Amino acid sequence: MESSKETGCQTPEGPILCINNCGFFGSAATMNMCSKCHKDMVLKQQQAKLAASSIEKIVNGSSMSNEIESTVDGAVGMQAGAVELKVVPAQTSGDLLSGQSSDVKGKEGPNRCTTCCKRVGLTGFSCRCGNLFCSVHRYSDKHNCPFDYRTAAQDAIAKANPVVKAGKLDKI
Repeated sequence: MESSKETGCQTPEGPILCINNCGFFGSAATMNMCSKCHKDMVLKQQQAKLAASSIEKIVNGSSMSNEIESTVDGAVGMQAGAVELKVVPAQTSGDLLSGQSSDVKGKEGPNRCTTCCKRVGLTGFSCRCGNLFCSVHRYSDKHNCPFDYRTAAQDAIAKANPVVKAGKLDKI
């Protein structure tokens, strides 16, 4: 007790919940917010500053652009390692619906053998021809593989064993 009176610091009497009501505990150092809410708030503030400076740059044209660019470079430089900023153009509600349907179409079905269409799941075998096969069709002779193993082996041997020629010796 005496040490806290000497330093002038007061210890909180109990844990303080985050002011955003997220269920986590906050601290006075993060304005009574949890670390996640505080990080999100700081990120939003920096994005707002960046957007305001870019709008100001567009409105003012090229005048005072050097000062704004140095401010923007400083703000972006601080965040370059932590978060990658993405610019998303505004979309209409029709574009949003079509964008969601294209994401759903991007999902693939279960992995199947290219030859017999049997579901292979995680146990499928990838061939050098680029296809996926079951345990029966995994060998190149079982699925008529178009990959040329002979040429690939010759190239690997030639690359591993270069031809060495000695220089011509002078006659005595």
